[in-house]
Amino acid sequence: MVQVDISQLSAECNAWREQLRIYRDEFTKDENRIRQVAGRPLSKDQLQEVEHLHNQFHIQLINIHDLKQAIKTYDRKLAIGASEHNGAPDVINSTYESLQEQFRSLEQTLQDLRNEFNGFLSRTS
Repeated sequence: MVQVDISQLSAECNAWREQLRIYRDEFTKDENRIRQVAGRPLSKDQLQEVEHLHNQFHIQLINIHDLKQAIKTYDRKLAIGASEHNGAPDVINSTYESLQEQFRSLEQTLQDLRNEFNGFLSRTS
């Protein structure tokens, strides 16, 4: 059985959380920018796009928060659970892999939203 390196997993969790903080800051700013764009004269289609983007920013900010909290909880359990269960490698690894997949999936969604938003801005400038 492979020994789980708790410190390495914890460092990875911290890196994910830091990246999520960066995304949160970026998308909070973008959410504010879309509000500014909404104040300008726009066509009906552009207004619908503004509404869609605003909703997506809101949803993704919630997703960022939720994943950040899940990672934080996992990191805390690593410290506690590792000593109590001699590392419990199966549980630790499966949870880690799940969080890693969630992080990668969210990251792809955020990049797609970023591209969609930048395309919208270039069309409305």
